[in-house]
Amino acid sequence: MTSPRLRRSIGSLLIAAACASLACAAPAHAAGTTAATPAAATQQAKHAITHEDVWLMKRIGAPVASPDGKWAVFSVVDSAYDSKDQWSDLWIKSLTDESAPRRLTFSKGGESAIAWSPDSRQLVFVAKREGDEAGQIYRLDVAAGGEAQRLTSLTLGARTPKWSPDGKQLLFISDIYPGNKTEADVKQSAKERKDRKYSARSYETTAPRYFDKWLTDKQVRLFIVDAQAGIEATPRDILSGSQLVALPGFGGGQGDEGQSLDAIWTPDGKGVVFNAATNRDAAQREAVHSQLYLVAATGGEPQRLTQDQHSYNNLKFAADGKTLFALSDAETPGKVYDVNRLASFAWPLVNPQPTILTAKLDRSISRYVLPEGGKRIIFSYEHAGLEKLYSIDVKGGEVRDEPSLPTGSISSLSSGGKSLVGVWESSINPPEIYAFNGKQPQRLTSFNTEKASKIDWQAPEHFWFKTADGRQIHNMIVKPANFDPNKKYPLFTVIHGGAASMWRDQFVLRWNYHLLAKPGYIVLLTDYKGSTGYGEEFARSIQFDPLKGPGDEINQGVDEAIKKYPFIDATKLAAGGASYGGHLANWLQATTTRYKAIVSHAGEMDLIMQWGTSDGGFGRETNAGGPVWSQLPVWRDQSPVMQAGNHEKGTGFTTPILITVGELDYRVPANNALMNFAVQQRLNVPAKLIVFPDENHWILKGENSRFFYNQVEEWLAKYVK
Repeated sequence: MTSPRLRRSIGSLLIAAACASLACAAPAHAAGTTAATPAAATQQAKHAITHEDVWLMKRIGAPVASPDGKWAVFSVVDSAYDSKDQWSDLWIKSLTDESAPRRLTFSKGGESAIAWSPDSRQLVFVAKREGDEAGQIYRLDVAAGGEAQRLTSLTLGARTPKWSPDGKQLLFISDIYPGNKTEADVKQSAKERKDRKYSARSYETTAPRYFDKWLTDKQVRLFIVDAQAGIEATPRDILSGSQLVALPGFGGGQGDEGQSLDAIWTPDGKGVVFNAATNRDAAQREAVHSQLYLVAATGGEPQRLTQDQHSYNNLKFAADGKTLFALSDAETPGKVYDVNRLASFAWPLVNPQPTILTAKLDRSISRYVLPEGGKRIIFSYEHAGLEKLYSIDVKGGEVRDEPSLPTGSISSLSSGGKSLVGVWESSINPPEIYAFNGKQPQRLTSFNTEKASKIDWQAPEHFWFKTADGRQIHNMIVKPANFDPNKKYPLFTVIHGGAASMWRDQFVLRWNYHLLAKPGYIVLLTDYKGSTGYGEEFARSIQFDPLKGPGDEINQGVDEAIKKYPFIDATKLAAGGASYGGHLANWLQATTTRYKAIVSHAGEMDLIMQWGTSDGGFGRETNAGGPVWSQLPVWRDQSPVMQAGNHEKGTGFTTPILITVGELDYRVPANNALMNFAVQQRLNVPAKLIVFPDENHWILKGENSRFFYNQVEEWLAKYVK
């Protein structure tokens, strides 16, 4: 991702020690499907990681704990190179015994947005099954068994269902077209659009596209439906006819499935609290603020609850119903980044000003839960490659460490009763479900442990260095299979995107550290300034200096790694990255000749062009300090294409570069890659352009991914090894 205001979580203390396998972090008796004992794992012959190992690892979704704390339900994707052969189903695991998880659903399309009923007997989820043209809500009686029953049959589908406190109704999100009041209206509007003889799109406000989709005129709404009646029940649009939704800037956060409103039932079930923006039509001119509103469950005009310029999301009520919690983003004017902080409101809300519980914590909260008992809030945040658990009193105070694994990252959390579950993973431990109950975390599943135990890989090694201006920079290095410290290895520095993100000790698909290292490279991962995980000011430090400063720190990271590790061959260096990492890869190719090869995926070449053609511009303008016509030097001085004169000086634009791009990428549109290739051809620099016509910002299809990794390996082998 490339927007400077992209929020990513931030973390706490660096743990230098690393476990070599899951066996050091999880008990041998952990329940699962294919568990291998530690003794058996050590006897197995290990092999260097392959693309098949990476791509075919089972992908474990976020678990959802039942309200009584007895069960957790989660998705498992059985990946395949051909999407027609891929399956995704729901699994259930007991949280009270060591029985193995079992499969709940057997449908190829998969399920999402899982929600338990208050009595822990039923589930609802969203799925697109036979006959569905859009995702619909299904109900499954877990206690009684049987087939899932469809609850909605809406033309534009349904998403994110939530049970009412009494278990009788469901709140969910759907869409309408302008002027629609009933489902019949929506169906008629959909038919009219389908029957049109022309294919033109028209826009008057906001960005016309998002990520890999051209936006339509659909408008987001909140609906309530009877949870038990089945598809004959008629959902009610509880925002219909209100003045709020008539505002031209009304809307929610944009996602892959459309706009979303973070909405929850009030404790008494008589109302719904939700977040919404009213200035989405001004997104190219100012920050979009998501404020809190309250609407009666019967509908009517929503009441605005907050009166500031912050944004609120991830809403939760305390078990006693007396406190509303949220994550708050201050949206500080003129700044490119704010940490997410925990906020609370006394309920019913009288004072619109929140209490910021983590005001003293200079880290961004990724996720939080409210376990039974209600005295402490459990949350996680990133720091220096890790994401661990912490807690704070519901009234604020000091942050306390909670038992976590010493390496890796927690990527989801859910609580029910006294149970706390989530997903933990590391770069050498693919994701599994864990229980976090105030003691040593316990692994509950073993979908990937046997396959992982057969791979020859080592946990990343962490190190720090200090920049000339006093900034502490965190790095990780990853070694190849069959590593020999007495040999010399080329160095491949891989640059993360964001810039508001962080290299994590995590199992990843798109730039898997060990797969990149496999041909015999040391992989260097540097968290340059602008990264999250090190505080608000560190993340803000790229403002007015989007590429040069980070590029200098990446180069210094290479220097420090060479000094620290005698097994690195200083004469054989390569660099590469995607998205913001692609921007920086282009910058390095434009400004230095020290690298033998560059790999740039979805990389920006011209800041001005990127501002005008990407799916978001205001954050880029904030980062530069003014609009593109302001004549501020940064717009040209830090555009890679404007450094082309370095070619004649012999200080840049000489390194062979592999340029890759998805044709459906609207975050960093393909015109950047085309300009990049044109510049290389003009300067007679060895270059190769690869366009993926069916990919977006990321390479998500199996065979495309395999081809990408092969092309990277061949490019580096040709010019580095």
